[in-house]
Amino acid sequence: MITRADVVIIGAGPAGLAAAIAASQNGFRATVLDARMPPLDKPCGEGILPHGVAALRALGIHLDSSVATAFAGIRFEDEESSARADFAEGTGFALRRVRLHRILMDRATQAGVDFHWGAEVIHVDTDFVTTKENRIPYTWLIGADGQNSAVRKWAGLDKRDVRRKRFGFRRHFQVRPWSDAVEVHWAEGCQMFVTPTGEQEVGVAVFSRDPQMRLEQALPRFPSLAEKLSGAVPTTSEMGDTTSLRRFPAVTQGCIALAGDASGTVDAIAGQGLSLSFQHAIYLAEALKQGNLEQYEIFHRKIGATPVAMSRLMLLMDANSALRRRTLRLFANSPNLFSKLLSVHSGTQPLSSIGVGEMADFGWKMLWA
Repeated sequence: MITRADVVIIGAGPAGLAAAIAASQNGFRATVLDARMPPLDKPCGEGILPHGVAALRALGIHLDSSVATAFAGIRFEDEESSARADFAEGTGFALRRVRLHRILMDRATQAGVDFHWGAEVIHVDTDFVTTKENRIPYTWLIGADGQNSAVRKWAGLDKRDVRRKRFGFRRHFQVRPWSDAVEVHWAEGCQMFVTPTGEQEVGVAVFSRDPQMRLEQALPRFPSLAEKLSGAVPTTSEMGDTTSLRRFPAVTQGCIALAGDASGTVDAIAGQGLSLSFQHAIYLAEALKQGNLEQYEIFHRKIGATPVAMSRLMLLMDANSALRRRTLRLFANSPNLFSKLLSVHSGTQPLSSIGVGEMADFGWKMLWA
């Protein structure tokens, strides 16, 4: 039996590593378990919004041009309209998922985190985490084991809700980025994200409700993007995963807490997954220090409210092509409004910064866009 850990984290993806770093920074002895071996990869947009960059900074990780590619804002584009908004404060950064994982691992090691790789967890109870090789006593347990979390099930927090899965596939291409913004290209039934991940590389991801949709099938729907990628050499194989908007009534039970995708997901269309995970880590460590997980429940709901609202808006745009075209025309014709919404979405301004009058004006313009 391994010596008792103050905090055991199951799952060594970005959410689990961030939670371990934050716990260690607050004086806890943190142990991370994962059945896989590093480095860990996962198909995602690979962009981190300004509030996620700030959360990483609080964890002792300072992203800059030596390790990541900066992006200044977001561009939405369809066959009729193009709208861009830059971040009012801060900068976003993008980097390959495996590089981010190495950076987080290095910081966790520096912070004194213990790792157990290849450790398959077979049971959890209120006193022990049991793997095939060990029983580990713990004071606090964090489930950071993804959207199909086993910890969530063991804790009785896996309340099933109605969710509509979408499917995402990502690949990198060797080509010089043509923009300093993350681009979201819209077409009937799918979106393609383009993220600059290096001086001579972009990450391209497609999201749709069709499980058969791949980059090769999607690209003809985006002629301008297909032209930019013409002749570009793929630098990675295509990887896929599911995505959905999913919330749970609670993310804590007794001495157990959930973080990252294990605690609920926002659809990848919102680009918020990594940034939320890093924020979860900071708030959860503060709650552990106070010995009160109720505070984490409150913070978790609070920081998730705006990403959930923005996800729902963009999923409506995905499901309703007329609404999507109208919204993008409005953004193109009202750049100040788009900039404000981006500031809210990227965490640099609260939703209350958009006044009632502005929201009414937004609704009125939607009717006439």
